[in-house]
Amino acid sequence: MIRVIVVDDEPMVCAHLRTILSTAEDIEVVAEAADGAEAVEVVVRYRPQVVLMDLRMPGVDGLAATERIGTLPSPPAVVALTTFDADAYVLRALRAGAAGFLVKSTPPADLISLIRVAADGHTVLSPEAARRLVAASADGRQRSELARRRTSALTEREREVLACLGHGMSNADIAARLHLSEATVKSYVSRMLVKLDCANRTQAGLLAHEAGLAAP
Repeated sequence: MIRVIVVDDEPMVCAHLRTILSTAEDIEVVAEAADGAEAVEVVVRYRPQVVLMDLRMPGVDGLAATERIGTLPSPPAVVALTTFDADAYVLRALRAGAAGFLVKSTPPADLISLIRVAADGHTVLSPEAARRLVAASADGRQRSELARRRTSALTEREREVLACLGHGMSNADIAARLHLSEATVKSYVSRMLVKLDCANRTQAGLLAHEAGLAAP
């Protein structure tokens, strides 16, 4: 079972998400939280695989909670929830370690599918969403230049793998695209995360977009 925690200060939103996720036989909502401080407490208590995190909450907001959860041992995948698809606040959450983001209007079938993707350790972020987020960043030009400098030391193969991460591809997809074994791809990804000082695949994928490596 994929254990999920829903964090939102609107009880109706929590109830709606719980109802949707309860239709999936392999997903269980084990707890809910109304703010970021409570979210950290229930994550420690219930040890979920995925946290659906509203970002705009009174008190401790979702951004601060995402940062705190990221410091826990074996932290879960935090997926930011927003009503907007190009929110600079979401961009900050991704850089704080969130595994991706979902718009609250995401269709139920897609929501369930993306929960499974996040639980498997993959990016929950479409290429189009990433491009919009980069464009929404007030310091986009400066970050693009910094990203190009950070990726300049990568080998050609590493740059290809990074570009694939920018498109939200799984290890299996990358292996098929580049004619490599999944084990080799996993090794490339692990090495690049260290080399680029990225906390997870989502941050690396976002960096690929900022550096211009993940063009359509």
